[in-house]
Amino acid sequence: MKVQRFEWAGASATAAAVRSWSVEAAPPVEVDSIGGLVREGGDAALLALTRRYDVTDGEIDRIRVDAADATAALAGLDQELRQALETAAANIRTVAEAQIGEQREVALPQGHKVRLREVAVGAAGLYAPGGRAAYPSSVLMTAVTARAAGVERIALATPPGPDGEIQPVTLAAAALCGIEEIYAVGGAQAIFALAFGTETIEAVDVIAGPGNAWVTEAKRAVYGTVGIDSLAGPSELMVIAGHDTEPEWAAFDLCAQAEHGEGPLMVAAVELQVLDAVAACTERLAADRPGVSGAAPLALVHVPDSTDAVDLCNAFAPEHLEIFEEDAELLAERITTAGCIFAGRWGATAFGDYAAGSNHVLPTGGAGRFTGPLGPGAFRRRISIVEIDGAAAAALAPSVDRIARAEGFPVHAESAMIRR
Repeated sequence: MKVQRFEWAGASATAAAVRSWSVEAAPPVEVDSIGGLVREGGDAALLALTRRYDVTDGEIDRIRVDAADATAALAGLDQELRQALETAAANIRTVAEAQIGEQREVALPQGHKVRLREVAVGAAGLYAPGGRAAYPSSVLMTAVTARAAGVERIALATPPGPDGEIQPVTLAAAALCGIEEIYAVGGAQAIFALAFGTETIEAVDVIAGPGNAWVTEAKRAVYGTVGIDSLAGPSELMVIAGHDTEPEWAAFDLCAQAEHGEGPLMVAAVELQVLDAVAACTERLAADRPGVSGAAPLALVHVPDSTDAVDLCNAFAPEHLEIFEEDAELLAERITTAGCIFAGRWGATAFGDYAAGSNHVLPTGGAGRFTGPLGPGAFRRRISIVEIDGAAAAALAPSVDRIARAEGFPVHAESAMIRR
């Protein structure tokens, strides 16, 4: 684990320094060539790319997975694991359904009405990381939310393992969510296939789900052709550590997020001894756990005051924030950019990653400044319905006439005035 101490230089400057340092060691990512191959080669390109990057110990001759395989995986799942998945799905569903907005109608002074209603997109493409690891939790987070939003067609893409097979627990989660359209393809090529379509994969309207840097860059590249949920890249965690922080607890939380890869980690503390204790414990735990990424960057920031820690968080916009302070709930109310906040010593990020009901598909890389957790809104769009009667048209037309002519569009003006 790479550890770096940062001198306090104010919230914005310190956050910028940490963000810059954390991305310096990241490998360069280029996805345009992959996108070109998929658009030109379709299924053949997807199979070739899957053999190159994922299926190294086996064979694969198709990308569509039979839904019966997922049903069988669910039936064969350990019952305690199945119950855990069902608990998580139920909590995710409850939180998602609470976010569905009601239709609104606004009456305007001129006598007309504008109604706003929401409809689900026609098709959603979901991405769940995979390969050597299994991410049934990402299937639940995306699929349960899309179902709650009312999406009818859901296509799931997830990379196969070296043997060419998708992890059974991932297939089981797909079956649990009623997904029948499953593709054994991952990486940037999966995102391009979902966005543009191939002979086997029909293009979707929105793509959602977390992934590595290549997946994130591919989502950035296809935005505009399709909608995306957010740029949810490598996992991030910031910890605001108070005087009574349990160093080992904080260290386990930091190491847990480092299991996901090389996303930045940060600890901010007013008391230097707390900062040192958490850092030492984190390095010790990481050294003994092979699954923790040795390249994960851990930034240590000695802040003048807890309010400065809050300002630092708002400037950095971490994916996850844990607040280990006595007044954690009060401090949490002042946070405006973190993707998900865990207030209090009991609130490990791992709960949110799996079963708390909050969504673990969160903005990274500072994107929390302008977007938030995955929710039903990512799969829904608003439609405006304008109802104008004769009296309202007569009242509005002069305003339209003046503005349209000022912009140099006289026919717009005539179109309104003829109804007066």
